[in-house]
Amino acid sequence: MYNIPAPYFNLDYTLDCGQVFRWNLEDEWWHGVVKGEIVHAFHDRENETLILDSKLPKDYLHTYFRLDDDLPFIFSDIDKDPYIHEAISKYSGMRLILQEPWECLISYMLATASNIPRIKKSIERMSRLLGDDLGDGFYSFPKPKSLASCYNEELCECKMGFRARRIVQAAQMVVDKEFDLTAPYEMDYADAKQYLMTIEGIGDKVADCVLLFAYDKMEAFPVDTHVEKIVRQYYSDSFKGPYAKAKMSKWGHSYFGKYCGYAQQYLFYQLRLEGALGTGI
Repeated sequence: MYNIPAPYFNLDYTLDCGQVFRWNLEDEWWHGVVKGEIVHAFHDRENETLILDSKLPKDYLHTYFRLDDDLPFIFSDIDKDPYIHEAISKYSGMRLILQEPWECLISYMLATASNIPRIKKSIERMSRLLGDDLGDGFYSFPKPKSLASCYNEELCECKMGFRARRIVQAAQMVVDKEFDLTAPYEMDYADAKQYLMTIEGIGDKVADCVLLFAYDKMEAFPVDTHVEKIVRQYYSDSFKGPYAKAKMSKWGHSYFGKYCGYAQQYLFYQLRLEGALGTGI
């Protein structure tokens, strides 16, 4: 059991905001699987302490929850207008999670044309089918070799639809070392994005999600249908053509700066919970 100081942190917002898919809340404790291990997490808000029960090293979990991110500084950097100001004021303490690249990659390939409850169910089915049994109803995320060697009929049980073939293909690329999961760490944002997009099924949005949530590229600004709505309704409706979302992504980086990934997640979370952005507080 670890007790980790966690000022400027809100565990509920962090795990509920839609960036991770293997955590569930029960009796004020969050329960999930991280890097093949069960993790139980509780936030003692009064003492600003994160309580964690896991076999994973304390330092790894500290990094996973990005507790070294200087949130007050990041907020001051992205606080450009009344909309983002309201989002960071209401949901202050939400932090990005630094996920394991393989799981993040496949999870966001699954997220294409889907929603969070469906994504969570698909990942749970896939982990039960192809992962290791960790006990107490928890299963590890399937390894690349397990996914690469499975049949489409098996993945149909996970209700992946058109994504199944692409996911198996991506797993095979990792197994055959045609794609190096560690390579994007050493690349700049633009090169890492192009590298990820060599995998069929990974476009601008999925690549940006993986770069933001797994590779520490906080200059990534993923644009899905929700963020597209935010940009068009509250900032600018001038983005046209087949590459409109890619243009919005570049706009997000230019407007919010090097921590635009944080701005995106705060705006996304407020819209998801409230259905609209306010006009400032």
